Amino acid sequence: MDEVLSALATIPRFAGIDPGGVNVERLAGLTNRNYRIDAGGERFVLRIPGEGTAEYIDRRAEAVNARIAAEAGVNAEIIHIDGATGVQVARFIDGAVTMNEERFKDLAAVARAALAFRRMHRCDKAFVSRFELFQMMDGYLDLLRKKQAKIPDGYEAVQKQAEAVRDALGRHPAALVPCHCDPLAENFLDTGLRMVIVDWEYAGNNDPMWDLGDLSVEAAFGPDQDRAMLDAYFDGSPPADQVGRMVMYKAMCDLLWTLWGVIQWANKNPVDDFWAYAIRRFERCQRLMAAPDFARHLEAVRAGRP
Repeated sequence: MDEVLSALATIPRFAGIDPGGVNVERLAGLTNRNYRIDAGGERFVLRIPGEGTAEYIDRRAEAVNARIAAEAGVNAEIIHIDGATGVQVARFIDGAVTMNEERFKDLAAVARAALAFRRMHRCDKAFVSRFELFQMMDGYLDLLRKKQAKIPDGYEAVQKQAEAVRDALGRHPAALVPCHCDPLAENFLDTGLRMVIVDWEYAGNNDPMWDLGDLSVEAAFGPDQDRAMLDAYFDGSPPADQVGRMVMYKAMCDLLWTLWGVIQWANKNPVDDFWAYAIRRFERCQRLMAAPDFARHLEAVRAGRP
């Protein structure tokens, strides 16, 4: 409660608020501390950044990008966001459910998520940052070396395989659009009519197929869900090269978040067993890249759109 009141005291909207009139409920979060705040007859969500997150998150860029996403009607309403500290207050969305793997088995919900992506990608406003997949991997590895942290056995060999993916993606560069870039299932709030996407820490201009591929991995989509997502996004059958790009990013996001997980482990983040998390993602990446149809999708990306 002291942490919450101290954070609220720095926000003009809550200046002088009576502590006795504030109800607080702790919400889930992997790296940040999140609270539902009931005050003055209104509901909000307070986000206080976790320790060590400033090492790899640009809070000033996040503040701008989160507001753009809110203006596009994709993010929750932003009440306050501090680009220096990362403290954020957003409007609580009444009647919305937090998505997870089970709820994403509903193909209608999958389609709503795809349409939210499309709305963001076509909002005609650029973010102030760029999501650089391979540069992020290099940066995470450099950070881990500085920390003298271990990485999963065999990582270097898999990264060499990833160079073929990098080459294929670079042959026909995608037009960059504002993307969420970290679409965990739990970052989606479903009202039944539309899908709201929250947590824009990693947002940046990116290949739009990254968002689709990453969500597919994070929410454990099967073939039917992938098809429903792509069909809704493209309003019909998707081009083969775009399907291929999505599949490439499914593998690459697991490789990237493998390193992210190891950073959390090195930072002694107590929220989860992040070493086990990193190994699960690494092994899933290996399985996907070894799948029989991966080479076919890679070739479609190399060929580009007819």
